[in-house]
This record gives sequence, C-alpha cells and structure tokens, in this order.
Amino acid sequence: MLKKIKIYGLSLVVILSLNLSCTAIQNSNKTQRGAGIGVAAGALVGGLIGGNIGGALIGAAIGGAAGGLIGNQMDKQANKIEEAVPGAEVKRVGEGIQIIFDDKSGVNFGFDSADLTAEATKNLDAVAEIFMEFPDTELMIEGHTDSVGDDNYNLKLSKRRADSVVAYLKSKGVAGNRFKVEAFGETRPRFDNKDKEGQAKNRRVEIGVAANQQMIEDAKAQAE
Repeated sequence: MLKKIKIYGLSLVVILSLNLSCTAIQNSNKTQRGAGIGVAAGALVGGLIGGNIGGALIGAAIGGAAGGLIGNQMDKQANKIEEAVPGAEVKRVGEGIQIIFDDKSGVNFGFDSADLTAEATKNLDAVAEIFMEFPDTELMIEGHTDSVGDDNYNLKLSKRRADSVVAYLKSKGVAGNRFKVEAFGETRPRFDNKDKEGQAKNRRVEIGVAANQQMIEDAKAQAE
C-alpha cells in the first residue's frame, strides 16, 4: 500500500521537533498533505523524515487549496508508479513523491557497478512512460552506495549510478531539463552496512517528483 506522510499543525512543529518520529507523521490524506504546509515548516520537519528528497519535497510545498490540487495529481501518479514497479518503495511526501529503487525493485546495482541490468531497464521503461504522462514535474535523482571502499570513490560511484538512471530515462523520452542530480556516496545508508543484505539495499537510486512552475501556476489558477 502506498506510504503517506502526515504533517501536524504548524503551531506544534517547534514543540515536537525534538522527538517527532516517522511513525508519528504517517497516514494522511491528500488534503492534509497539500494544505497548511509552508516553506518554514517544511524546513523544520524535512530533516526529521530522513533523506534529502523528503526534506526538499516538504520544503517545496505551497499549501492551501492549490497544494491540495497538486496532491491529488501526485496521488494518481504515485499509484501508477507503485503498480508499474511493485517492488519499489513509493511514498507521498508533502505535495510530491519519493521513490526508492533498491534490490527489491529490480532497479539496483551490483558491487562497484553503475550498470543497469535488463530487469532495471524494464522497470525504468515503465516509470519513464508515467513521467511522460505527467510532464509538469521536476525529477530529483539521488545516487547512493554501501560503505565498502574509499569515501571519495563511493561519492563518484553514486554519481555514476544517478547519471545512469538519468541517461536511460532521457533515452526513453523524458526531457533532460526536468532532472536535478545529487550524489551522496555512503553517507546516507537506509540499512546496516555490516552485512551483505544491508549493503545491497544501500546500493540504490532515489527519485523525488515535485510540481514544476507550470503545475503550480495551473493549480493556483484552478484554486482561484
């Protein structure tokens, strides 16, 4: 089932900022996600969710009725992505979508590799079609590695992984000006790097989907 994140009242953000957990901010509807999330609140809460994409998506939220309309479109897109790649972890965050591709999704990487497998390209084909169906979005691509090896080498490797995904999506027709690429090397593990299973899960790419300026302007016009 699609994972969702809930943001509580802005007046409580400062009080809760020291002990708020991911478990406490789940299970929202699109109106709650879209409305009442300001940039200031996003900056505070983003770091508590974990991961750069989560914070960026919340920080980019515009809130109000327009935010609710954007959230409705993102719900539709997120559901399609989850159906197209059942193994991917798809979360609705703020007014956007966070997609985590690791070993479960088939869009994963071998040790010391940035090469896409046949299964990876098949799943990215499906995602590319959805991205083109919803063209008024920006795509944040993050590359990650496990902790084996040199820090600087892993940073470069994570960039190569992100670039591999971008290059493939572009080859399938997704416009190049929609992408923003970041590399984090081994600095943001999701699982314990002490065992092979955790290392495999950390060799991943994450994608954030956010409204672009055109979608924001259209949503504001509809809200008015």
